[in-house]
Amino acid sequence: QVQLAESGGGLVQAGGSLRLSCAASGRTLRGYMLGWFRQAPGKEVEFVAAISWGAGSTYYADSVKGRFSISRDNAKTTVYLQMNSLKPEDTAVYYCAANMGASFYYRWPEYDYRGLGTQVTVSS
Repeated sequence: QVQLAESGGGLVQAGGSLRLSCAASGRTLRGYMLGWFRQAPGKEVEFVAAISWGAGSTYYADSVKGRFSISRDNAKTTVYLQMNSLKPEDTAVYYCAANMGASFYYRWPEYDYRGLGTQVTVSS
């Protein structure tokens, strides 16, 4: 079992920045893929970014490339999502998720473990 806890959400003006954190516990993350997803009101869950815990390979949705950056801290077993140049359309609940060796890292159903989410609101 992997437990995930997100933090760092909040209200920010367009053009601003936020850093989300996802603290993982329960077992070693070696071999895991850690992903960030988001869900805006009335919309489906959308892939944002993912990182492989071992190699540190990163993947991004086109909508956030160049603005968001995913990283990990092995010692703290924490994954971060640095979000810059935020736009109102980035407003959503952001979820952290984990799965062992997720080949389809962009697919929400692939992830067995999920956090409760943190709200990000970007005002115009």
